[in-house]
Amino acid sequence: MRYRGRFAPSPTGPLHAGSLVAALASWLDARAHGGDWLVRIEDVDRPRCVPGADLHILAQLAACGLRPDEDPWWQSRREESHERALQRLVAAGLAYPCGCSRKDIEEALRAQGQERPRHGELVYPGTCRAGLHGKPARAWRFRVPPGVVRWTDRRLGAQAQDVAVEVGDFVLKRADGLFAYQLAVVVDDADQGITHVVRGEDLADNTPRQLLLQQALRLPRPAYLHTPLVRGANGEKLSKQNGAAALELREPAAMLEQAGRVLGLRVPASAGVGEWLAQAVDAWRATIPA
Repeated sequence: MRYRGRFAPSPTGPLHAGSLVAALASWLDARAHGGDWLVRIEDVDRPRCVPGADLHILAQLAACGLRPDEDPWWQSRREESHERALQRLVAAGLAYPCGCSRKDIEEALRAQGQERPRHGELVYPGTCRAGLHGKPARAWRFRVPPGVVRWTDRRLGAQAQDVAVEVGDFVLKRADGLFAYQLAVVVDDADQGITHVVRGEDLADNTPRQLLLQQALRLPRPAYLHTPLVRGANGEKLSKQNGAAALELREPAAMLEQAGRVLGLRVPASAGVGEWLAQAVDAWRATIPA
């Protein structure tokens, strides 16, 4: 099976140093395997998207020599596919309507003595699993089965998560009618034929939810590799939310060299982007397990 990888940025602003690391890693892995590298604009969360950011991101990638092998996809144009997947889950009894607001969830957890935030999220207590109890439906949730989900990350090694305990039944379609990231990414990866997912390690704990959805929808499971993060002076992940500066691309080869160092690649900056990328592919192939 031919390797197919992807970089899937959210157009909430321009690329920064952290997102370049993820883009470069996914491109290098595809080239090291002699495969295809795709770009998918993950604009499913439309209220957070910045007009024009998608085209700016594509221009930034091109300036760094990172050009997709096929035309980019926009996730917001794929709602029909996402809806079909949701209806398959509903028909199988694996998705149900939920009438809970965030306040409802917080109060239910307090009543159980379980005020346990998880990275800002609350573990869903299963209030609507058996019915809406007279409340109007707000969202759709996935009925998480009991048991630990296990997988092996190509960089992080053996991983495990009890999704039912640590996350609970998670949202597939939000109260505002938009599809949640978890469902959209699984459907789109399958429809694009993605065989390998390379992304930042902050997304590693999303993987077991996606594995459950792949299994429920009988979709192929890609191989996963989660890359090191670029962190700010406060130790937190560099992100648009904490003020990460847009990439300064007057010297793209130098920016690539910095990103390569985060990935453990010792490829010195060169006069040209193409020359640096060619050396980096060889370094990646020698450093990263297939």
